[in-house]
Amino acid sequence: MMQTDSQWVANIDTLLAAEYDKARDYAYEVPTQCLLHIRAFTHRLCQLLAGGEGFDSVNLFDNIEQLNRQRRINVRLARALHKLRGHGNRGAHPEKYHLTPDALLALAEKALSDARVVLALACEQLSPQSTHDYQIQPLGQDAGRELCYRAVMEDDCRSQYLLGMSFKAKALLLQEQEQALNDEAHGDDNPGHASQALLAKAMYWFGLAHRCDMDARFEYGVALLHGYQGEPDRCAGERLIAEAAAAGIVNAAALQGYFYLTGTECIAANLDQAQRYLETAAEQDNAEAMCNLGVLYYQQGQLTQAFDYSVKAADAGFAQAQYHLALMLAKGEGCQADAALSAHWLAEAAEQGQLDAMLLRAQQLLNDESLAPKDLTLAESYLRQVIRYGHSVPAMIELSVALTDGMLGRIDVVGAAALLSSAHRHADAHHGDIILALQQSLQLQLAQVIPLTQDCEELKALQRAEQLLAGLSSPPS
Repeated sequence: MMQTDSQWVANIDTLLAAEYDKARDYAYEVPTQCLLHIRAFTHRLCQLLAGGEGFDSVNLFDNIEQLNRQRRINVRLARALHKLRGHGNRGAHPEKYHLTPDALLALAEKALSDARVVLALACEQLSPQSTHDYQIQPLGQDAGRELCYRAVMEDDCRSQYLLGMSFKAKALLLQEQEQALNDEAHGDDNPGHASQALLAKAMYWFGLAHRCDMDARFEYGVALLHGYQGEPDRCAGERLIAEAAAAGIVNAAALQGYFYLTGTECIAANLDQAQRYLETAAEQDNAEAMCNLGVLYYQQGQLTQAFDYSVKAADAGFAQAQYHLALMLAKGEGCQADAALSAHWLAEAAEQGQLDAMLLRAQQLLNDESLAPKDLTLAESYLRQVIRYGHSVPAMIELSVALTDGMLGRIDVVGAAALLSSAHRHADAHHGDIILALQQSLQLQLAQVIPLTQDCEELKALQRAEQLLAGLSSPPS
């Protein structure tokens, strides 16, 4: 009988198989946890590839690069390992990548597939005699029931924490969909009931588990901080996060460092403390901590260190750092200016859904008269996503102008008017002046075109645009 994929991994290394099997178990019910186990799988694989020799750092990025420098792995395997590491980073912050539940599940399945590919490449030196013939087992869907049983009947803290994480991940992904529907209906900024109910369930399970699980204590602190079950209790939340950070929870240390970097209602800004916590988390390969260390050094004028940490976080797949890096490369801050490399990182950040990068990339595309239609389509897609997820007034204005002037290969005055109307609702006084000028220009065009229009449907559309623009009389708040 042919061996299964789990048996194949176990024949190479039992600890590696333990992480792989956990990733398989959680793929359906807690895909974020699946991706984090893929990250642990990558850590273990690097240890095996090192042949028992230690690393200079505990940072996974540094470990992969050390293996590459020492010629223990080839470039192809190094790239594959970095790709797995990137999957783990997305698992830590799925909401920052604007993933739908289906996309998150697909990412978990892709990560498992990539893990098998990477292991096959690594086997060429780890276990050259082993056979790569195996049969992939269907991903089990019973893990959720087992998790619930352990959480309820056995009062198992870890299972309670994982249930909380499942509810939280679903809630954060659902929030984006609810907000988009709310915007389309011209509603207010109140969160949807479905996502709030899921967050309340997440907080319940974190509350049960936080007495004996430090990951849960961190998440319970975050829940209190953001008010998953009602009014926030920021100081109580920050105290729990500090306890988790002191206990060595990497995500807690990264957040504690951010608190000290920016200051909060309960914590005074302290750059020395910020650096200490952020470095602790960055040493454990926390990409967000690396990014914020880059910010800290940038604010202090230490541009070379800021650039170095931004490179590390960008290479780890953290989109915010990729955007920062693109700006630094464009200006030559802490590095030699490199327009081509800046464009590369800006495109990477935009592709991952970083809103500032998407807006800047769209503006660049629209200002390039030599672009193909597919690039204009990409620019429009970026602007619409920035509007959907960030309620960005500059993006609304940019897209309105593009639709009015035919920059996207068509003229859509109704769409342009609707965007100006939405921008007016969200704008401050500065953008209000710009919107007023665009409104007056579009109204003048409509006044000239409507009397000449013979087609009834086209006339209705133009009149609808006129009505939308007429509603922009009151100044923005």
